[in-house]
Amino acid sequence: MRKTLLSVIFITLCAGCFAQITIGLTGKPDTSFNINSDYKKNIKKYPFIRMVPDSMPASVAQKQNITYCNNGKRDLQLDVFYPKNIKKAAPAVLIIFGGGWRSGNRAMHYPLAEHLAALGYVCFTADYTLSTEALYPEAVYNLKAALRWIRANAKPYHIDANQVSALGFSAGGELAAFLGATNGDPKFEGNEGNAKYSSRVNAVVDIDGTLSFVHPESGEGDDSKNISAATYWFGYSKKDNIALWTDASPLSHAGKTAPPYVFINSAIDRMHAGRNDFIRILDENHTYSEMHAIPGTPHTFCLYYPWFDETVKYIDSFFKRVYQL
Repeated sequence: MRKTLLSVIFITLCAGCFAQITIGLTGKPDTSFNINSDYKKNIKKYPFIRMVPDSMPASVAQKQNITYCNNGKRDLQLDVFYPKNIKKAAPAVLIIFGGGWRSGNRAMHYPLAEHLAALGYVCFTADYTLSTEALYPEAVYNLKAALRWIRANAKPYHIDANQVSALGFSAGGELAAFLGATNGDPKFEGNEGNAKYSSRVNAVVDIDGTLSFVHPESGEGDDSKNISAATYWFGYSKKDNIALWTDASPLSHAGKTAPPYVFINSAIDRMHAGRNDFIRILDENHTYSEMHAIPGTPHTFCLYYPWFDETVKYIDSFFKRVYQL
């Protein structure tokens, strides 16, 4: 134990010996991950898949391009999708897109927001600062600010401020899990507005997002051929600053303040590294969780039929149970 502790201290102190990697800070959007290119790749192996259309249900209304904070360089925006005939305070869902903390955009999950809004939820798809603009933990500060903004605007959008969830896919799933695991931790709050409101997450939906960057199951951090997505995000390789990679892992913060979680996973194990250990900690703290693994699926399963409907069903049933709807 003493040897392990000394090793961690040594690694932490020596992190400053290595120059931070900043070549990824291009200031330009990275469009390498998008639904069209992913579809073209997956259709070869899964010829039966279909993209879910962005088609607004008649029962749903939307407002777009609402600024929720400024990251020091630009306004960050969100879109809201809500039931037209909402009559009482409803659960809110912050939907966080994926793309390796570097690519993707909030429009990717418009179909999911529309379908959940048709079921009675008030959904928000939000920007956050990607690794082309700023390094970790800026994205965390942004999303905590988004949660505070949602509570600050609970009344006009008919939101129950005690039922605010974080939902994310891939990198967004990791971020959603991190938001829940760091409930109440001032270290990750940032100062991007609405400070008098809580950033607490009351439930988490993690769709194929890693729970640990340093777990033996993790596939993050292989820079042998190209700089990995996580290395770009942290500005250090795993070997050069494992203490940072460890601290940035949701699993490192899981404990008594964590809310209920549902894990919805593909058949690719490395995409949900640390999940079973995370669930074990939730169990030890008597915190409710669910896990649903959909066999034979690619990482991006939630973006396509036939798996989209199953994903929505799992999310809806989880919220109904947690919030007793």
